[in-house]
Amino acid sequence: MTDTEVLRYTAFSGDPNGGNPAGVVLDASGLDDAAMLEIAAGLGYSETAFLTAPPEGLGGQEGRSFTTRYFSPKAEVPFCGHATIATAVALGERIGPGELLLATPAGTVPVSVTAEDGRLRATLTSVEPHTEEIGDADLTEALAALDWPRADLDPAFPPRIAYAGARHLVLGAATRARLADLDYDFARLEALMHRLDLTTVQLVHRAGPAEFHVRDPFPVGGVVEDPATGAAAAAFGAYARELGLVPAGAELTLHQGADMGRPGVLTVELREGDARIRVSGTAVSIT
Repeated sequence: MTDTEVLRYTAFSGDPNGGNPAGVVLDASGLDDAAMLEIAAGLGYSETAFLTAPPEGLGGQEGRSFTTRYFSPKAEVPFCGHATIATAVALGERIGPGELLLATPAGTVPVSVTAEDGRLRATLTSVEPHTEEIGDADLTEALAALDWPRADLDPAFPPRIAYAGARHLVLGAATRARLADLDYDFARLEALMHRLDLTTVQLVHRAGPAEFHVRDPFPVGGVVEDPATGAAAAAFGAYARELGLVPAGAELTLHQGADMGRPGVLTVELREGDARIRVSGTAVSIT
């Protein structure tokens, strides 16, 4: 492990002080699960990505396909959007812009890296998404853990569990002030999330037809809040389209992290005729 190179990038921002920090290990071939978890816990970021050789038959361009795993400080997670964006930009800086193909625990994730105005930008394409309803008792428990009265929910955003590689509970906040005031029962929400197999709770406030402010409590990962959450952004895109909150083909802008002092911007693209969700953003080294 002492010879393992661990890169540090922040995703969904061009400012090292913004966005969501992620660890990136471009060569994890000598690491077992315990070693990967130890590295992730030592970094303390919400996730760290670990790359190894691609599985046989994955496809993609030679030298641009990888097996990718993600670890929070507490456990492995099936998919992480911000660490994927960070990894893609780190690879782009080393092997150039172009197409990448990642075999993740959630499925195969294509990623495009492009150069725009002197900066690299990465776009991931999610696995097939879906949504499901949440039981009233579970919703009641989630709101109790958040200390949110039901009157603070936006009735235009029905509570749902949304998936695009990982499961997220989507709750709409009626006001921006409600979203800004986040002070929840860590252990209580963590217990519910483990029971429902949730990665984060995505709290959303609509600022315009295609513009949203979001926050993501992440107690199951060992951190209070995720500053910019690509997997949740993909899940939210699927949720918003399925419920008719946005057109079937649309580009959404999600603002996240401002309430934590780490502002970031996530772009969510919906394409008619393609159920998959595309999430894009920049990333920059913080070492």
